[in-house]
Amino acid sequence: MGRDSLVTPEGDLADRLRRGDETAFETILDQWSPAMLRLARSFVSTNASAEEVVQDVWVAVIRGIDGFEGRSSLKTWVFRILVNTAKKRGIRERRTIPFGSLVGPDEGPTVEPGRFRAEDDPYPGHWRAGREPHRWSEPESSAERAEVLRVVGESLSELPERSQVLLVLRDIEGYSSEEVCELLDISPGNQRVILHRARAAVRARLEEYFGATGEVRR
Repeated sequence: MGRDSLVTPEGDLADRLRRGDETAFETILDQWSPAMLRLARSFVSTNASAEEVVQDVWVAVIRGIDGFEGRSSLKTWVFRILVNTAKKRGIRERRTIPFGSLVGPDEGPTVEPGRFRAEDDPYPGHWRAGREPHRWSEPESSAERAEVLRVVGESLSELPERSQVLLVLRDIEGYSSEEVCELLDISPGNQRVILHRARAAVRARLEEYFGATGEVRR
C-alpha cells in the first residue's frame, strides 16, 4: 500500500505532458492507473466499468493538460477528474449518491455501547473487561490471508459509497486527510467521522470472523 513517487518533479512532468512527451505520460499511466482503478471501482458496479472510467480520465487529462494551472498537485488534479467522472457514471448506474448530497455524519454508534463502562463506574467510558479490542495473529498461510482479504472486501462492499472511497484513499492509497478533503470536497470534521465509522465497521466484521473461527489472538 502507499503512493508511488515520481522521479521527475510534478511541475516538470506537467510541462512534459503539455509538450506531448510520451515517456512522461507512460510514467504516470503506469504508476497511477492501479490506484485510479481501485478508486473508480468504489463508485461503479463492475470492474469493466471502472476500467472505462480510467480510460476516459486519461483521455480527459491529455485533452485538458493545457488548462492545468498548478493550484494543486498534478496527481490531485488527475484524481479529482477521476472522482467526478466515476461519480457521474455511478449515478447513471443507480448505485452511487454524490458526496454533496450526503449532509452530516452517519447516525448511530460506531461501537456497541455495552462494550464500555457505565457512567456510574469508577472508570466511565473505558472498555469493559473482556470487551476491549484485541490484536489478531497474522495469517500463517496464503489461504488464510486470502480468506481475511475476502472478509475485508465483503465488509467494504457493505459500506456506503462515501465510506468505501474514504477508506480506499486513506488506508489503501495513503492519501492525507487534507488531500482527501480536497479531492472529495468535504470538511475535515466530516472526513474524520466517516473514516472512523468505516474503520470501525471493518474491524467489527473481522472480530466476528475471528470469533467464529476461534482464531488465537496475540
